[in-house]
Amino acid sequence: MNDNAEQQLPFAGGPPYAQAQLARAFGTALTHEDAATRRRAEERIRRWRNVLDGIAGGRLSVGSRTPVAGLPAWVTPEVVRGGFATGAASAGGPLLPYERDAARRAGVPAERRALFAYSLTEAGLAGLCRLLDNGCYEVAVPEEAALLTVAWLVRSGQVPEALELVDVLEPFAGQLRFTPRPTSAPAPDASAVHRRTVGEAGQALARRRPHAAVEAQREALAVWQPFADELLVHWLETAEDGRVLVRTPGQDWLARGAALLDRYRRLAEVHTRCGKHRKPKENLAILRASLETTVAGRPLDARRLGLLRHAVSSMVRRRGAPGSVPHAALRARQAAQAALPSHHALAQLVLRRLGELPQDVGAADVESLVGAVTEEEHRETGLPVGAAVPAAIRQVVASTLSAPVGTLIERGVVPSAEVLAELVPQLVATTTAQAYPDAALRRLMAAHYRAFARRRSLLLLNLERQVRVEELPWVRAVAGQRAADAAQDDALTTLRHLGELAVQGFPGTLLPNPLIRELGSLARQADLDAPLVEELAADIFMGTFSRKFLTAARIAGELLGGTLYERYYGIDYAALRNLAIVETSTALVRGHQPRTSPGFARLCGERAGASGHGSVAECGAVIEQAQILTTHNLATLVGRVGIAPEPGPADLARRCFRTVCRLTARVHDHPRPLATIKDAAYAWRHLVFHLALCDPGEQARVLAWLAKETDRHPWHVAARLAPALAGLRLVAGGGSFGPDGTARGGAARRFLGWSARGRHWLSAPPAG
Repeated sequence: MNDNAEQQLPFAGGPPYAQAQLARAFGTALTHEDAATRRRAEERIRRWRNVLDGIAGGRLSVGSRTPVAGLPAWVTPEVVRGGFATGAASAGGPLLPYERDAARRAGVPAERRALFAYSLTEAGLAGLCRLLDNGCYEVAVPEEAALLTVAWLVRSGQVPEALELVDVLEPFAGQLRFTPRPTSAPAPDASAVHRRTVGEAGQALARRRPHAAVEAQREALAVWQPFADELLVHWLETAEDGRVLVRTPGQDWLARGAALLDRYRRLAEVHTRCGKHRKPKENLAILRASLETTVAGRPLDARRLGLLRHAVSSMVRRRGAPGSVPHAALRARQAAQAALPSHHALAQLVLRRLGELPQDVGAADVESLVGAVTEEEHRETGLPVGAAVPAAIRQVVASTLSAPVGTLIERGVVPSAEVLAELVPQLVATTTAQAYPDAALRRLMAAHYRAFARRRSLLLLNLERQVRVEELPWVRAVAGQRAADAAQDDALTTLRHLGELAVQGFPGTLLPNPLIRELGSLARQADLDAPLVEELAADIFMGTFSRKFLTAARIAGELLGGTLYERYYGIDYAALRNLAIVETSTALVRGHQPRTSPGFARLCGERAGASGHGSVAECGAVIEQAQILTTHNLATLVGRVGIAPEPGPADLARRCFRTVCRLTARVHDHPRPLATIKDAAYAWRHLVFHLALCDPGEQARVLAWLAKETDRHPWHVAARLAPALAGLRLVAGGGSFGPDGTARGGAARRFLGWSARGRHWLSAPPAG
């Protein structure tokens, strides 16, 4: 289920969804081999039980922006997968250790209401002001910024505003934590961002366990194969012409055999990873069992003697006799392999290196953290000097790199638009805070925004929208402190930068909803008419769109009217512009702006050929038409925000097509290819968009390149994409599709992702 700002289907089937999640968590808690995973599953069980109990008891209103009875919209709810509120507040629950410490230092009862009251005393406000000045605090959930805001207002002489804010907070003083978390150092400058903190990377490495199969192989090479050689040498003392037990063992031989058996038992107690030596049919087990029988004074029967002689002869034949040149060379190679440090041991070394750095920030230099083992480290750990850190461990550490986001994209630390969306709040927080001239307030608002960005979205119905940061009471209380002009310039600059990074870095994918929300926040701060629309979920779509979809489509028409994009998708942007004018005029006559655009919804339904039955596939086809008409934010970013990704639209078009080819390759023999086909269609639409912005010469060169590019991929990619490429060339040459989106008897097709009627043509097995 998508993390949407707008969900429109009346809530139905929520409890079954919650029950399924509860059952899945229950199964994990019962069966998973990892204790930490079982504990996390038990916590999920608790949350999903709260969801179900809250729905059954009427305490939860699913689909509302105030889902928990008695809690206003500004309270951060605890939200689980799918956007369901559990009924708890993220700032609620038992007192945290830092709150207990604060109560002890203040000499008040360990209760939130007592802490709240103390914070409003002269001593409490003085302590909050010290935190404001030194910056040694953290805001994990937005509510933890509330009392710091009160303190700032009081010392700034805005006592009425402070009292008004206290009046809003006071009813929840015993329930929610409004005090910040003290830290040992101020938060670092957020101009550089990181995907993981050093501490998070350390936790990931600490969770790594030795690889059982690799360690079993290491034990076999280092322990059991050398021991098998010793047994072989012992038996060869009784051999003539390769046949053992031809010579009668003497007392010395038997005594040394007994010592070997004693050593075997000691080895087996200590080295338990490899169990191969216990298998009766293995050569080592045959040699050892035969020795036990002989040392015990019992003769070997014919079967056992045959097995023994076969084991000895096969070992000598395969590897040579112990001490021979081939055998010695083999064992030397195996010993060197066994002596290599394990990934687990090297992970522990890197964990020690990470432990020397601040844990709550990223790392400015990761190369020194993943370098080869040094002389000093060799003396401390026994690891061989020069041993290299494996790629899997290097990758974990690389995610801590603190650098400009563009650098992280270039180095592959940010591999997708979804990961970019996780980092953007760090930058937007800094930009948002720049609007406040006062340094202490600027730091507080940056910390608050970072916390607010972690607030999980709710499942919303009836075109409700998520709570915005400016709606929070403590943000409203200091809204008058913003320097509007400077804030607008900074927001616009950051918006363009992030928009360019997203489109340039990941040209073949949709902008994820979390990223769209952050870009939308910047657009509002820049006072820019740039409507950014979210991806809607087909399974909870009711057939209506908010008015900003029509506005975004009109903006797309301003950029793409008369271009290849308009012709390829059969759009009449002039009619869309007229529709926007008519709906705006109607709204003016009626004296209010409607929340939805019936005309836009009707147009999308007609273009999708929707019958009105409302199946998931039909809803998906309608949503896809809205994405086509609006370009899903590309036209808004280019036409209104003014992004200009380098090196230009022709390069972006080529990269989009590579994504199309890569995704199409996955369709082959895929049992459920529809999600992949939709992603390929999104990338294709972006290809057409960027191609439409090229001049005619560039268009021709890119179109010629497309056919050559398919030759670099498996044969079935070219076969599957042939109708789509034929359709694109047809429209570029002045032709058009028929009403069903095909031409030339089906040899040329318009590439759409959703198929409301039967199997998608891209999934059909290609001929050849």
